[in-house]
Amino acid sequence: MPIAVFDAIRGNISSFLGGAAVNLLPGDCRTPVDENTFSEVVSIEDRIYCFMARREILPFTRSEVAFCRELLTAFSGLYSGFRQEGYAAQFRTALLASIMDIAVARSLRSDHRKGFWPIQQLIQLLKNLSYQQYEGKPATTGFIVHRTTFPLLSKQVLERHHTLIPLHPYEDISPTFFDNPLPYRFVDGTNLFFVANIQMQVTGVLRTSPTVLHNDIERLTQREIFSIVRRAGRGAFAVTVNEASEIEVLISTAKLLVRRKGAWAIFDPDIFRSFLAGSIDADAIDELLWTVYALSKERHGTVILIYNQGARNLALLKKGSVSGDDPIGRLLISRVKKRTISDLKKAGILLRILSADGMTVFNKGGRLMETGFIFDTSHAREVVTGGGRTTAASAASFFGKVIKVSQDGPIELYQDGQRVYRFG
Repeated sequence: MPIAVFDAIRGNISSFLGGAAVNLLPGDCRTPVDENTFSEVVSIEDRIYCFMARREILPFTRSEVAFCRELLTAFSGLYSGFRQEGYAAQFRTALLASIMDIAVARSLRSDHRKGFWPIQQLIQLLKNLSYQQYEGKPATTGFIVHRTTFPLLSKQVLERHHTLIPLHPYEDISPTFFDNPLPYRFVDGTNLFFVANIQMQVTGVLRTSPTVLHNDIERLTQREIFSIVRRAGRGAFAVTVNEASEIEVLISTAKLLVRRKGAWAIFDPDIFRSFLAGSIDADAIDELLWTVYALSKERHGTVILIYNQGARNLALLKKGSVSGDDPIGRLLISRVKKRTISDLKKAGILLRILSADGMTVFNKGGRLMETGFIFDTSHAREVVTGGGRTTAASAASFFGKVIKVSQDGPIELYQDGQRVYRFG
């Protein structure tokens, strides 16, 4: 019975793990595993089962493993609560609707001796808000949940030149918190945030400093809020509802849990670092991966190739250019070629280059080789076919690592003609 019920959430878990194959088997985990396989023993009603997940190329990160353990604990507990016969359909429905929310709340509570209900209540409140609009615009808001004393937090915030306005007495985050539209119209989750303790009581409002300047990528990826969360105590986090009506949970280890299109996903930089390791300069990886997330959040499609050979060989793979023979296009491209990812980001043009039509090609040093590049797919072996970006990404991945962002948000990683990971 647990295995049959597990089938109801198999797709959600696989999607959370970027498309990994997942299974629940009876008995202990006796099969030898490698770094691309994660296995965990779980006890369900005094019987032993083995959860297994496998990705052919990318190893699992610590964050993914920790989340899966919380999910399995939640699965075991929920299953034990539905022992009566005739409730199988009800259990599957409840499990499908809530298991990922429970796992997210459990992973955020930090202290496993304490309940996760206050966190779950906040998540549910923000889920409801994500479906709401005000005068035709999506409702947005944000909370920073601190795990340190308010005076210490105030000192940390002051050092960053932000303003923290205390609230006395504290206000509980109740189901009626957003009945008045002012809290989500005024506190937008971009420049203004509610500050709350782990008991889910609002202790104040934080306004970020206008003197702290960020480029478009850092603004979209909330780099300053990550900085605050790191100073707000171990286990602190921030959670926002953004303009795309997504819930973003910013964890102090610079990772994101994202609820997009009704499903949870994890944006874990370690996955991208593992994928790109050895193919591009290490410093360029972090610049690139957060830029890719910004593109995904803004719904700008792109295909990026990290080319592993020289410029002369790249010319043989070129079918054309988006700009064609336009002299202005040639001039603009010539001005950005050979510049590094970091240089382009600081200049404020990296996001615009990547969101333009055609493929963008970087070399191992992180320098721009081509933009608006039209790849000749006839040079590749058998490829995954689909839309134009999918075909180009699959074909180009025989010549280097490829990152593809779809116009509706998902991020995909390609290697040797195959998609090896998908986020969102």
